[in-house]
Amino acid sequence: MGISVNDVEITDEAVERELPHHANAPAPVKAAVEALVLREVLLQAARNKVAMAQEELRALETSQAEDAESLIEDALIDRLIEMEVQSPVPTDEECETYYRKNLDQFRNGDLVEASHILFQVTPNVPLDALRGKAEEILQQALAQPAQFEELARTYSNCTSAEVGGSLGQLTKGQTVPEFERVIFSLEAGEISPKLVETRFGLHIVRVERSAEGRTLPFDMIKDQLAHYLAEQVRARALKQYLKILVGQANIQGVELEGAKTPLVQ
Repeated sequence: MGISVNDVEITDEAVERELPHHANAPAPVKAAVEALVLREVLLQAARNKVAMAQEELRALETSQAEDAESLIEDALIDRLIEMEVQSPVPTDEECETYYRKNLDQFRNGDLVEASHILFQVTPNVPLDALRGKAEEILQQALAQPAQFEELARTYSNCTSAEVGGSLGQLTKGQTVPEFERVIFSLEAGEISPKLVETRFGLHIVRVERSAEGRTLPFDMIKDQLAHYLAEQVRARALKQYLKILVGQANIQGVELEGAKTPLVQ
């Protein structure tokens, strides 16, 4: 069965054109199809609800002739969202409450110097065997910390093996979250007692040195925080609106989460 929204077909050619925008998604084809379906749902709702002045249409049609239709569609969708998706602006009190509950997010300058031994997951190596070997080397490292660099040179699948596993100085945001949580929780000279698992594989992690930063004052980040919270609220409101539109549409060939009523959580 083909994919359609209220009898409007989502063609294979359209999916192929959309696919490069989702190359990094876990399931690129699925992500491309869902994006096209949601765009069509929005576009149909916009055509039913949004009236654009003739002068606006003429300006869009003449701005870039080859992309005129796409520009008009984008403008219709933007106008629809502006009309239908309402989200409150956070107050100073709400911003300050969020700030005080999440002080770690507003630290600046935290620094660690870390090393690791990476056991990379590959199709040719059974995960159980890889984990067993990684655990064996972890116990060696914990028992004889002075051998960490030698173990990294021998066993690590990372290019850092050439320098004894050293990753140099790292600040927050430079590594994947699960790795970051560990390195910023260890004391200088400490080796994590457990393997750290990321999408890159299994890691034995040691922190060489660490330096604490400072928490930025609320007045310094108040405006940026208000913008961030407003965007979060708007994103939730848009998601809610899309669920309602999806629930009201006749969508064939793909399953999307929708709601038949505005009373949806």
